[in-house]
Amino acid sequence: MSVLAELTKEYKKLGIGDQINFDKLYLYSIITHSTAIEGSTVSETENKLLFDEGISANKPIAEQMMNLDLKKAYEEGMKLASDHTDYSIEMFCSLSALVMKNTGSDYNTILGSFSSSNGDLRLINVSAGRGGKSYMAWQKVPERLEEFCTWLNKERAVIDPGDINKIYELSFLAHYNLVYIHPWADGNGRMARLVMNMIQNEFGMIPSIVKKEHRADYIDSLALSQEAKDPLKFIGFMMNEHIENLKDNIKEYKESINDDTLIVELDTINNTLNLTEKEAIVIDIIKKNANVTIEELISITGFSRPTITRAISTLKQKGVLERVGAKKNGNWKIMK
Repeated sequence: MSVLAELTKEYKKLGIGDQINFDKLYLYSIITHSTAIEGSTVSETENKLLFDEGISANKPIAEQMMNLDLKKAYEEGMKLASDHTDYSIEMFCSLSALVMKNTGSDYNTILGSFSSSNGDLRLINVSAGRGGKSYMAWQKVPERLEEFCTWLNKERAVIDPGDINKIYELSFLAHYNLVYIHPWADGNGRMARLVMNMIQNEFGMIPSIVKKEHRADYIDSLALSQEAKDPLKFIGFMMNEHIENLKDNIKEYKESINDDTLIVELDTINNTLNLTEKEAIVIDIIKKNANVTIEELISITGFSRPTITRAISTLKQKGVLERVGAKKNGNWKIMK
């Protein structure tokens, strides 16, 4: 069994994906890192508040709209993937329109007008990335995109759904090929990562995240593969990135459940005071970090602000929790 298959098996066996609101928070992480690669500075916590509470961050409006638009595109994309919908130019343009809805531009050329906000295919030649690489001529885009759809649909139909490595390789190759075609004037990177995650989701795989901290290596691997006209270097980078992310997630999860003393204490508190599930979760987090903020509790749990404040109020009334010190600089204390 490959390293990736072993890690995937352990990940699922541990039930990491079964945690409360895991799918939602994992999606928020994917969105945050994908937009960060394009220059967004909105954090995961800020996106959580933006998406769930409508609370605007102290960041440029364009960056916030970029994240909101990508969220809608992902929600639509995951539905299409779950329904095993075949890929088509119309689907891609529809998703691109969601990605670029509020940050796209209108273009007027001698060949006509088009809008990236509408998901229109480009009618201009573009260059981007390392060294200002020029992508294929715009005239070739429709035909090549149609060929890409035919290829991807065929590969999805014949791939072994139990071959984890092949599924990830297909998703990474689809990412590479879509960027290579570069169908739109903007948003190609976000679209390629979205399609990659759609393929993974369709076959029940754990979606890949390209961490913003590895942005430079990600761009370099893509550029080097494009220069060599060989996707292997990029696929290798993406495979390693996903493996390391799985290792980190498994390690963090094991550390979070490896405190036997904490489990015994929480069981005693729960049985004695008949805490609700949400109250017990709040206590669990505070036990690990007495300085955790309300905003962090919201981000970690996925609960709404009223739910968190209500749980804290009830815990105080039951004599389980106490706030020590000032509101900003104080901390939490769990009482006997």
